[in-house]
Amino acid sequence: MRGDDVRAAAELATGFLGKFTDRDWTASVPGLDFTVASVVAHAAQGPLWYALDLTGGPQDAAAFEIKVRPDPEPDRLIASLAAAAHLCATAVDAMPDSARGFHPFGASDPSGFAAMACDEILVHTYDAATGLGADFRPGPEPARRVLARLFPWHEPGADAWQTLLWANGRTDLPGAPRPRGWRWHTAPLATWDGKA
Repeated sequence: MRGDDVRAAAELATGFLGKFTDRDWTASVPGLDFTVASVVAHAAQGPLWYALDLTGGPQDAAAFEIKVRPDPEPDRLIASLAAAAHLCATAVDAMPDSARGFHPFGASDPSGFAAMACDEILVHTYDAATGLGADFRPGPEPARRVLARLFPWHEPGADAWQTLLWANGRTDLPGAPRPRGWRWHTAPLATWDGKA
């Protein structure tokens, strides 16, 4: 995955969220300790960290304190999400495939950071949508790409978006218990050993 994937995810998310700026963003997100506003702030904060982590190298050596405030008006949160995604996409595209950046699950390459940013943006937009009483469905292709990079042990199935939500612990799938304590495969995909 590359920067264009992050930009596309952000465009889907911000286009969707922009339709609901007149709703109550202090509403709780069902099943999570977030409000709509705080989950969108969190979705923006992830790509900011990923840009810094990728460019900072594989050691957790930085002393940054990055925070997106959850209290601004919805349109400012949406603008923050778009800007953070653009910064992450730019960092992903600027770094060679051989670059590695810090992540607690294991040092990742640019494609891993792009996939993590997409996962954060898309899944947390779904979370925000549930708090708004709406339904966010970005389509199967972004979900397939994120699954293939971060959850290579999960087949996308007939509905890749539902599988991605399930892999992130957001929903149930027929015959499959909801994952608890999920992990991403952040290391380069070539290092995957074929196991979950």
